[in-house]
Amino acid sequence: MSIAWSGGFVVEIWAHRGASADAPENTLVAFAKAIEVGADGIEFDVQLSSDGQPVVIHDETLARTTTGSGWVKDHSLAELSALDASGGREGFAGVRIPQLAEVLELVAPTKVKINIELKNSEVAYPGMEEIVLAAVAAAGLSERVIYSSFSHDSVRRLATLAPLAEVALIYSRPLARPFRTADSLGACGVHPDRRLLPGASWVERAHRHRLAVRPWVANSPSRMRRLISAGVDGFFTDVPAVALAVRDDAAKTKG
Repeated sequence: MSIAWSGGFVVEIWAHRGASADAPENTLVAFAKAIEVGADGIEFDVQLSSDGQPVVIHDETLARTTTGSGWVKDHSLAELSALDASGGREGFAGVRIPQLAEVLELVAPTKVKINIELKNSEVAYPGMEEIVLAAVAAAGLSERVIYSSFSHDSVRRLATLAPLAEVALIYSRPLARPFRTADSLGACGVHPDRRLLPGASWVERAHRHRLAVRPWVANSPSRMRRLISAGVDGFFTDVPAVALAVRDDAAKTKG
């Protein structure tokens, strides 16, 4: 584990699938909105097309967020790129599933950080780790990216392939020994469902294990305030503008 929690910095606001409350999730317009409002980082999901190209979409199937149907893995890049990814949201007709390279190009001129979730716990996607790492390196953004996955095998592989990268373990169900598990995989952070975060003492224990803590997803101001009070390193939210305002207010109150 080469990158670890160092403490002493402001709680980071991560736009979950971009500013997804204001624009269709995991689209360039959602990421642009997150950048515009001042989010510290953007989070998005990557899968592979049938011809091995990395695309940014959350669900393993297409029906919920696009005009397509079936599995992402069964469609070529050309087929995926032809779909409308507005999810039926008014005013966004015609937005597309972006390629990973397009998102990296959008973010490159900014100082915004990137969390790439490898969506490979339900579909294996052999070679995905190498493909994503190569795309990030080609964009010159390796130092600004956190890689994460629910898949223990993928977390371990990422940590092995890129020992200088920051890799985080995501989980939505209780783990008996989350810190030991993360350390055994070579992870530098844990991204638990916010409902699994007991409180400040748990976060302090994680920090003693030199693990960053970034829960998901917090959208209400009261929940955001609880996470900030618990001392998390950051959290994921669909409403980054609201989270930034809550963070600013918390800083003023503390001051």
